[in-house]
Amino acid sequence: MITVKNISHFYNTDIALKDINLEIKKGEFVSIVGESGSGKSTLLSVLSTLLKPTEGEVFFDDVNSKDIKNIDSFRQKNIGFIFQFHYLINYLNITENIQIANEKATNKEIEELLDLLEIKSILNKYPNEISGGQRQRVAIARALINKPEVIFADEPTGNLDSKNSNNVFEIFKELSKQGTTIIVATHDLNLASKTDKTYEVKDGQL
Repeated sequence: MITVKNISHFYNTDIALKDINLEIKKGEFVSIVGESGSGKSTLLSVLSTLLKPTEGEVFFDDVNSKDIKNIDSFRQKNIGFIFQFHYLINYLNITENIQIANEKATNKEIEELLDLLEIKSILNKYPNEISGGQRQRVAIARALINKPEVIFADEPTGNLDSKNSNNVFEIFKELSKQGTTIIVATHDLNLASKTDKTYEVKDGQL
């Protein structure tokens, strides 16, 4: 699914990543852990094509990311992103927030997705009318609405309590069983233990 070969990345003279090799299979639930500044978020950005590495190559199903002509279109079709901050738009209701990611999504598709995430009752509410845990589930729904092959999540539970954090990881686990590849950067080792594989980034090395 995703193969990384000899990835290194530098910010000016600072080494963020050094000679990373990694292979992630379809449907795997993978966590990337490490202290703040270790390079885990940089690695996630490189894996997700948001950042071009200084050296090395990233392959999606044997296709070199450098050879993808329309990277924005590729991301929209294949990749879902979830961040620590949900970035919902307060003046749009939940349905409208999700439709931003896919204007062609039908109300039925959105309802089914929210039902899966156990938040169907909030589809007509606004972000400031729901809890933090519900907002993060909406962010997950927004990432899923295009039925992506891969979901990248950078500290997705950073603003959630332990109950909601565990719920989010249970959702990820269920999605991976259905064939979606999940890659999560987290500082929480307890949550990381719930994934199929855990990789630690330390001083830019895996």
